[in-house]
Amino acid sequence: MENRPMPPVEEIRALVGHQFPGGTYTIQHWENFLLTECTGTTPLPNGQVHPAAMFHVPILGANTTIGEMFELGQAENDASIGIESYDWELFKPLYEDVAYDISARISEADRVIQDDGRTYDRIQFIFTLKDPEGENAARSTVTWHYNRSRALMEK
Repeated sequence: MENRPMPPVEEIRALVGHQFPGGTYTIQHWENFLLTECTGTTPLPNGQVHPAAMFHVPILGANTTIGEMFELGQAENDASIGIESYDWELFKPLYEDVAYDISARISEADRVIQDDGRTYDRIQFIFTLKDPEGENAARSTVTWHYNRSRALMEK
């Protein structure tokens, strides 16, 4: 990804409401095992999925990628993203071998210019996981800062 100019704020604000294609995702046993192993914990009982799956399952299940999320916000380069927060809400345990329906949208998008000149676009993504009965199982709210070059700052 090469450096690019700061996008017009209207283009960033227009992202609110953007829907990702959505889809389904089934967490396999091997995947859950590896996630659990890399966190240094023991497996949860009865095929329950380790919460670390919330880093990637919502994004993959919504049929998007980190790269597409970078591109939507017109990231200046690969190093220009800052993480404000990852908020995971687990309404019930997630389990292996269950097909979760996943939808996603952009809920907030705006430009922030701080007193010290730091400029970034704040974009929030919401991913919702529903179980096969259609009930909310989990939600991931991801808020990123798309840091912009100070030299290109709007006045």
